[in-house]
Amino acid sequence: MPKPYPMFGFRPDGKKVKDIDPIQRIIPHIMPTRNDAQNMTEYDCPCEPLDAFIIQQSDKGTEYTYMHLIIAAMVRVYARFPRLNRFIMNGRIYRHNEIQVSFVVKKGMSPNAPDALVKLSFTGLETVEEVRQKIDEAIEANNNLEANNGTDKIARLLTLTPNFLIKWSVGLIKFMDKHSILPNAIIKLSPFHTSLFLTNMKSIKGPAIFHHLYNFGTTGIFMAMGKESEVPVVNDNGEIIVGKRMPVQIVTDERFCDGFYFVSAMKYWERLLKKPAQMLEPLEMLAEDTHVIFGRKVREMAQQKQA
Repeated sequence: MPKPYPMFGFRPDGKKVKDIDPIQRIIPHIMPTRNDAQNMTEYDCPCEPLDAFIIQQSDKGTEYTYMHLIIAAMVRVYARFPRLNRFIMNGRIYRHNEIQVSFVVKKGMSPNAPDALVKLSFTGLETVEEVRQKIDEAIEANNNLEANNGTDKIARLLTLTPNFLIKWSVGLIKFMDKHSILPNAIIKLSPFHTSLFLTNMKSIKGPAIFHHLYNFGTTGIFMAMGKESEVPVVNDNGEIIVGKRMPVQIVTDERFCDGFYFVSAMKYWERLLKKPAQMLEPLEMLAEDTHVIFGRKVREMAQQKQA
């Protein structure tokens, strides 16, 4: 069966969401760019449960980092709360075909070492161990100066031309992306076409930052992990003690997901990080991306009352 023509809302990386609330449908036209629609929040992640899990698994011969656990928890959040895995393009709301996470790998420990941009795909059913393996393989493949992934090659190809041609080429790519005619080969390599973009400032002992969302691509959530520190906290007995906390700054595109849904999803993420051992077991099934429009909900409530 032939595929639909790649315009008029058809994209290789996502499917258009049709059954949505009228207010949510109009919001992307009121706020046409992600810069318009950025919401920012922060979370002080308790490190004690993460440290306990990392030590326990290290004794068994498996090494985890905070980054492994942060990403594994977010993959599971997307699986359980699939409306987070949406994006806006040209005023339309889409859902991603996959759960994808992008991050930066430093090609060496020198400040002058270049960066490699990496994107990983997940189903949402993975265990934390499977997520760890994927991350470690990607880091190992890209953390040296000789490594060149597909993104590196495209960037190098574009920058071989004069500056005015770089500007023209990037403008053409952005135009094609906006109108859903960007080749899937480029989308697959682009780290900006992703569910989540994560920057690990902790790895360079830096503070967490509120990182902007890119208007290019499909990134709907950007997370930044910062250097952990000891701070005063109140324990369950109401006593003030010294606790270890890692700041995580989160920037989201508010147009594809309402606040209640997002807060519910992030509370689930917090619960996973407080008990990371539960991610050692695979998720048994994925939640469906459904959205009941307001009018239908009213009719259903009326029918229930009549019954």
